[in-house]
Amino acid sequence: MQVDFGRTSQDYARHRAGFPDAFFERLLREGIFQPGQRVLDLGAGTGTLARGLAKRGGDVTALDLSASMLDSARTLASDEGLSIDFRVAPAERTGLPSESFGLVTAGTCWHWFDRAAAAREAFRVLAPGGRLVIAHFDWLPLPGNVVQVVHTLIDSFNPSQVAPYVEFGHDAGIYPRWFQDVATAGFSGLESFSFDTVVHYSYEAWMGRVRASAKVGPVLSEEEAARFDVAHAKLLAERFPQTPFAVPHRVFALVATR
Repeated sequence: MQVDFGRTSQDYARHRAGFPDAFFERLLREGIFQPGQRVLDLGAGTGTLARGLAKRGGDVTALDLSASMLDSARTLASDEGLSIDFRVAPAERTGLPSESFGLVTAGTCWHWFDRAAAAREAFRVLAPGGRLVIAHFDWLPLPGNVVQVVHTLIDSFNPSQVAPYVEFGHDAGIYPRWFQDVATAGFSGLESFSFDTVVHYSYEAWMGRVRASAKVGPVLSEEEAARFDVAHAKLLAERFPQTPFAVPHRVFALVATR
């Protein structure tokens, strides 16, 4: 099934929570990222990671395959007064010079790539001693919580497994296969960290966030997505009538050195 996040770029930009401040603060504190550093952000989407690094002084180039996602990213960056070089290009073939970046990042997108090829390309464009940070930030389905219940509803509309990360740790928010990806490409000094946080959603923001999920807006037809919205609203009214929703999320990051 073809997944096109460009079809839901507006919901994605407005309602999918970006990486929390604590993530960027940790990169700064541990010297993984430094102001003035040349940064390449792969699979940038609406630019949540790219903007966070540019705000903190990064010289950021951001790539994505979806022109409409990058249009949303440019608008958000402009609204924040940020200068980011957005380009349509795949993570596996960036077309950028070798050894030209001090940091390469990939935020909540590694599972969509040809991971081996993306790791090799990251190794190529990094200067010696540069770092690759593969990070993921997503909600956690816990027994009886709104995420788990809505997952069941999503599966009733779309039982196919369109998100490959489900196969190796999605529900736990930890991704052990990434270690092999980067080690095989020649990276060393592998380290990882994770921490949990809570994101609060209004009713409108939650509806938009769910529409921007891989198995909803990017794949369902307009008619199917509209029917899903009706069923979703009915489910929330019956099971979770009080807002805002406090939704647990987990940050996981793998840091590797070229």
